[in-house]
Amino acid sequence: MIALGLEGSANKLGVGIISHPPGKPARILSNIRHTFISPPGTGFLPKDTAKHHRSHVVSLVRGALAEGKVQPSDISCICYTKGPGMGAPLQSVAVAARMLSILWNKPLVGVNHCVGHIEMGREITGAHNPVVLYVSGGNTQVIAYAEQRYRIFGEALDIAVGNCLDRFARTLEISNDPAPGYNIEQLAKKGRVLLDLPYTVKGMDCSFSGILASIDILAAELKKNPDKKDEVTGEVITTADLCFSLQETVYAMLVEITERAMAHVGSAQVMMVGGVGCNERLQEMMGLMARDRGGSVYATDERFCIDNGIMIAHAGLLAYETGFSTPLEESTCTQRFRTDEVFVKWRD
Repeated sequence: MIALGLEGSANKLGVGIISHPPGKPARILSNIRHTFISPPGTGFLPKDTAKHHRSHVVSLVRGALAEGKVQPSDISCICYTKGPGMGAPLQSVAVAARMLSILWNKPLVGVNHCVGHIEMGREITGAHNPVVLYVSGGNTQVIAYAEQRYRIFGEALDIAVGNCLDRFARTLEISNDPAPGYNIEQLAKKGRVLLDLPYTVKGMDCSFSGILASIDILAAELKKNPDKKDEVTGEVITTADLCFSLQETVYAMLVEITERAMAHVGSAQVMMVGGVGCNERLQEMMGLMARDRGGSVYATDERFCIDNGIMIAHAGLLAYETGFSTPLEESTCTQRFRTDEVFVKWRD
């Protein structure tokens, strides 16, 4: 079977085509993406992002078909992101999916964005039954599988970790190309002074809004006084130090709640998915924790960590192979669609 997947829950529009040969690993036929990049110091508005998706979806579908050497007649189903995500971009992709379904007379499969990340991560890394840290611009969750559901053990109580990083990039007015979080990461590598920031872990959950407010205040003070010194070390504070301190603090929080989940379920594996999962420092910190526990870390590169169409195609095809499909009249989208709402029929 072959599936075409459409992803557009945020500022990245992705189209992927995947094949599931009987008894063999999944085969990626194409995986292309186009990103809406807003000017420095700004975020991406839903209406502008939706317009971007509408403008590029046809060319991306054509490009994916050409790259995969696939004809519409070869495709078994059309998979699209049902949610969670930003309303207007989700709607644009849902309309495109319905259009292709009607045009090519193919069944639709609505896919949970989070489950798409998890299943693609499992397929690429070969992780058997890991604790999953799902970290992105819109979601922060610690997840473990049990009884055909991806159970959420802990999550952000306010804003997602990726949103915290993105909003601080806006404060610094640094480029959004290729991604604000990536540019924060590069600046953090030059940082040396670790500043004291709020560390908010509540059981299995965490909070990032207070950290963001605190680091924003420090950034404003630094802008007024570029020679500002750290009260502890006496060293001059730089923008790189702010990025370094923010990363070290929020990633330490994520490692803590992930380790607690691993101890609870007795797992020695942790898998990181979502755009923030690409961060090399987070991978390093998670690796140190896992090695101390005699475990291992699984992660993918930017082709699969960052939002993409192939993960939607893969998760959708897994569901379709169990007999699931989404009737045209029910092919809606929703901004709120929790990971644990999905019945994972394809797993034991």
